[in-house]
Amino acid sequence: MSAHPRQSLPWLIIVSGSLIAILSVGPRSAMGFFQMPLLSETGWDRTTFGLAMAIQNLAWGLGQPLFGAVADKYGTGRVLVMSGLFYAAGLFLMSLGQSPVLLHIGGGVLVGLGVAAGSFGIILSAFARNVTPEQRSFAFGIGTAAGSAGMFLFAPISQALIANVGWADGLVWIGAMTLLIPVLAWPLRGNAQSGSQKASDSSQTASQALAEAFGHRSYVLLTLGFFVCGFQVAFITAHFPAYLNDRGILAPWPVVAMALIGFFNIIGSLGAGYLGQLYSKRYILAFIYLTRSVAVTAFLLLPQTPASVVIFSAVMGILWLSTVPPTNALVAIMFGTRHLGLLGGLVFLSHQVGSFLGVWMGGVLYDRLGSYDPVWWFGVGLGLLAALVHLPIHETGVARLRAKAA
Repeated sequence: MSAHPRQSLPWLIIVSGSLIAILSVGPRSAMGFFQMPLLSETGWDRTTFGLAMAIQNLAWGLGQPLFGAVADKYGTGRVLVMSGLFYAAGLFLMSLGQSPVLLHIGGGVLVGLGVAAGSFGIILSAFARNVTPEQRSFAFGIGTAAGSAGMFLFAPISQALIANVGWADGLVWIGAMTLLIPVLAWPLRGNAQSGSQKASDSSQTASQALAEAFGHRSYVLLTLGFFVCGFQVAFITAHFPAYLNDRGILAPWPVVAMALIGFFNIIGSLGAGYLGQLYSKRYILAFIYLTRSVAVTAFLLLPQTPASVVIFSAVMGILWLSTVPPTNALVAIMFGTRHLGLLGGLVFLSHQVGSFLGVWMGGVLYDRLGSYDPVWWFGVGLGLLAALVHLPIHETGVARLRAKAA
């Protein structure tokens, strides 16, 4: 029986963190809508935009373990303040549209750092410190579902802003919204030594935690598998609206598609968080990656119509970020919460390296071959590989945690 069977969730922390996830994940998931109007006005090619989004994903990934370590030591609230400032500054520079360099610095580096300091790795680590181990998977599902809600909300918001005030002013408006992140950060201000689940093993240093993690076979496999998640979702986020446009599936269907992915991922994230409390997390992850590959294969081989776009978007939505709750829960199971921001951030760095490759390959291969199909099929193969990689993972704590429990 659980030691805390009736303990309620810390709802102030959960709600504040979820609102931050909406504001951090939502805008960057809508970047694809700005591609065509920005390129039309500036005359740049898709490789230029794709590189900016690839840099954004890489900056997100590189910043995640750094900001996670800072949050573990100095407090999540301070990191979230940086998130809002980086995000707003990056979107403003991107809105200027003066040169590819400003696009790459603003929409790439600064927005990437803003997301890194305010997205899942930071939020879920704060949740983990304030819920019981039995509640952890479901709390992670709530936070991930909030990010999905952001994707659902910012698809029509972005499209409405582009239509009414133009793409440049639309970016400025969204940047102003991200300045709410520091305001919402107060309830999450604690570090690894605060919360109801205080990290008792305070003697372990960050370098010791890194050595322990990368000597752990299951952690390495989990990290490799999450690379594939990043490749798949970032490619679709950045290029799916343009892909549909090329196929003659015009507005409003690209907006509908991205909104459906966001909406159904609310269901998928909550479902994955709940199921992670009942069933093997490695099997859940293997199933998600396998099903993604099947869904993409069916979408590419069958006739592509508005109806097939709706079905594909709904299926992919359920599978979209549903990898996040079981992945983060596995890291917490393996190593505890003391360095969860750092170790979870490194897993996410792998995700973002995959994101960089997916977004960059999409732009480069399209400009050279005139088609996104090679990237779609490469993603299918990676999904099958990821399903296999997760099967040998052991869902147990390291020897240090097992000895403590004994």
